[in-house]
Amino acid sequence: MGDWKSNVIEDTKSIQDVIRQTRTIAVLGMKPDSHADQPAHYVPAHMAAAGYEVIPVPVYYPDVTQILGKRVFRKLTDISGPIDMVNVFRRPKDIPQHVEEILAVKPKSVWFQLGIRNDEAARRLAEAGIKVVQDRCLMVEEGRMTR
Repeated sequence: MGDWKSNVIEDTKSIQDVIRQTRTIAVLGMKPDSHADQPAHYVPAHMAAAGYEVIPVPVYYPDVTQILGKRVFRKLTDISGPIDMVNVFRRPKDIPQHVEEILAVKPKSVWFQLGIRNDEAARRLAEAGIKVVQDRCLMVEEGRMTR
């Protein structure tokens, strides 16, 4: 397992390195266009506008087939091709049910949005060699970067 704690990313430089190594972001818990005023929609919309490939993976909204003009996937494991980051918009208590699925797709990183922290899930992901950022806003951190 090695030193899994080195995969729990907390300092600004390392957070920016995670973002720089990201092109494709699967957004677990993304909200549809009808919820454009909520972070689970406007954060991924910002990232798409900034040039990242955003893949919507809503947990609810079974009738929604597209978000931001992109096809919706119901499970991370339904996505073909590599996923650089899984951006998580789920309550901390709801994260454990997604850990096995996240491990199965082997992203480079997992990002728990601002206000979201689950240390046990973070440990399991970090032990598998996945970089983990907790309780940070991806849009804010991306906006702070100098390219």
